[in-house]
Amino acid sequence: MKVVHHSKNESDKTESRELAAHFFRTEYGKLVSVITRYIGVDNVQTAEDIVQETLLKAVDSWQQSGMPKNPQAWLYKTAKNLTLNILKRKQHQVKYKSEIVKDTIGLEELNFSNEIILDEQLKMMFACCHPSISENSQIALILKILCGFSISEIANAFFSTNETINKRLVRGRKQLRENNVSLKIPENINTYVAIVHKTIYLLFNEGYSPTQKNELIRLGLCLEAMRLTKILIANPVVKDKADCYALLALMQFNAARFEARMNTDNSIVEMEKQDRSKWNLDLINSGTHNLNAAMNFGNKISVYLILATISANHCIAKSFSDTNWGAILSLYDNLLELEDSPTIRLNRTVALSKVVGNKKAIFELKKLEISSDIGKHYLYHSTIAEFYQQENKIEEAISHFKKAISLTENKRDVKLLRKKLTTLVPKS
Repeated sequence: MKVVHHSKNESDKTESRELAAHFFRTEYGKLVSVITRYIGVDNVQTAEDIVQETLLKAVDSWQQSGMPKNPQAWLYKTAKNLTLNILKRKQHQVKYKSEIVKDTIGLEELNFSNEIILDEQLKMMFACCHPSISENSQIALILKILCGFSISEIANAFFSTNETINKRLVRGRKQLRENNVSLKIPENINTYVAIVHKTIYLLFNEGYSPTQKNELIRLGLCLEAMRLTKILIANPVVKDKADCYALLALMQFNAARFEARMNTDNSIVEMEKQDRSKWNLDLINSGTHNLNAAMNFGNKISVYLILATISANHCIAKSFSDTNWGAILSLYDNLLELEDSPTIRLNRTVALSKVVGNKKAIFELKKLEISSDIGKHYLYHSTIAEFYQQENKIEEAISHFKKAISLTENKRDVKLLRKKLTTLVPKS
């Protein structure tokens, strides 16, 4: 009997740890954002330490006494008490006093209402995306402060090292202090929103593109990017929401194909060979709703709107052969008028090959290689290799596939490219 009872206790403790970790992840950014409101952005590290201690207390308490009826309220109360203990210490009151905490305001006013949480998370988002902070540090700060990722998880997401990520966080926090960044909505909000959009999209791409090992973290990055965008949409202070809706739609369309992109052996499945029954219809429908909202919000034609529309065309096609490549090519032409980059021109050649043929696509890629450094990227060589293969120019295809393999360190990409290379037989 004792053995069975002990096993049950161990099972309960494991469940408590897992539940504590789950609630910690979902509530981390909320807790840090609200606490920082009271102790100041220059002390955001202290806010993170308070939340970390809250988790440790949750794990210990929940293992001993079981899960509370309202885990979220338990975390908020514990975090509040820990914060108040710090604020009440006389030697810390001057150091941690922000413009919000005045001598005449009772410290017990610290609260975690839904309105305050959403407001402070939005302000923290703007703070993390301050123009003085590099893009890499912006993403690292958002993952750490707003999403509750550990340094090792961020390192996995970036296919980097703990040391590198820690340096980015240190630099980011330093910029927050040196530039006296405060938790407030910036006056030039449109400029900041554009930066926030870019950072969120970079965050999504880190999760969507197969550049790291941990499958769970990759999907988690995509979900976090969509969650942050929904915060922007929900807050009334953000007036121009057309790009917010378009960005969310773009991410939802792409995330809808997430499951179908990977085989059971963890290898990449290209869109042409994907099982479309695995595409997430709920995300596609949500993407369609938000794309319509973006179009109805105003007459603004933006990069995100065009990219979302391109992705929508892929999602509504019953099969790869049924894809409206003419419409997609036209959308890429419109996109080039807003943002002419080698990457966009490279992606455009796929649609171009479907509409006017591979020879024209090859010609455009060769011109692009001369006018830019796209030839240093493996995607250039893998794309032109595909065109050569379809034109039965096997030697050229083999040469470019080999070059693509030499230019990527990603094991998944190497595996896919080598698989393609083995199917080619040079002419005798």
